[in-house]
Amino acid sequence: MPLARWSCPELAREAVRRDIAGFVSASTVRRWLTEDAIKPWQHRSWIFITDPGFRLKAARVLDLYARTWQDRTLGEDEYVISADEKTSIQARCRCHPTLAPGQARAMRVNHTYGRGGALAYLAAYDVHAARVSGRTEPRTGIDPFIHLVVQVMTQEPYASAKRVFWIVDNGSSHRGQKAADLLSAAFPNAVLVHTPVHASWLNQVEIYFSVVQRKVVSPNDFTDLAQVGDRLRAFEDRHNATAQPFRWKFTTSDLDDLLARLDQHTAGRREESSAASTA
Repeated sequence: MPLARWSCPELAREAVRRDIAGFVSASTVRRWLTEDAIKPWQHRSWIFITDPGFRLKAARVLDLYARTWQDRTLGEDEYVISADEKTSIQARCRCHPTLAPGQARAMRVNHTYGRGGALAYLAAYDVHAARVSGRTEPRTGIDPFIHLVVQVMTQEPYASAKRVFWIVDNGSSHRGQKAADLLSAAFPNAVLVHTPVHASWLNQVEIYFSVVQRKVVSPNDFTDLAQVGDRLRAFEDRHNATAQPFRWKFTTSDLDDLLARLDQHTAGRREESSAASTA
């Protein structure tokens, strides 16, 4: 059947057509699917590991979360920063005012809006202090990233720290050895640490950005970009006054278990492919 996903009425009709049942209603099919352990209509995206240095790079990040670097415990004057950019935060100026929620009625946000521009939100999250330093920029790039680094590294306790580790992904704003050299040249006590390719989920600042998306940006009803920036800065102040470090539970042992399962899965697929080609 040329269907990637079936509706309950379609499944009910198909069951009757195949003589699986003399009659079954769509609501009954819906109830069966709700109760069943397998949910074939649900899916999750994933990407296979392609970085040859994945284990080494991932373990390095996980060790920093555990306050370890090259098998040595970090000192009190050493810090770990998780940094990245949240791009294209729009100011969607709704054509009609948003209606507040009422009894048995959700808040109503007008579907049509005028575009008030977009900005990038750059944030540096201190993993162990749960403190955020952020800024807004018209766009991303190496210069906006360096502006964030300067903003953080010229303030205490980072300015006089022995070392400040900056965990970043492989985005164009801070990719490769060139970005690492640029950072260390500007601030000798700064160390740039890259996550593996396609492994931004290892970067804790992404958790903070998910909170920003839920609590600050959605449902995106702003009058202009200035209001977006003001809201983001106000949220930073609120976060820094009350936040606790994220309870990060994924360790290097979990990493090794994950890689072992992936190797086993890959080996099984290779055997299946070899058997199919032989047949």
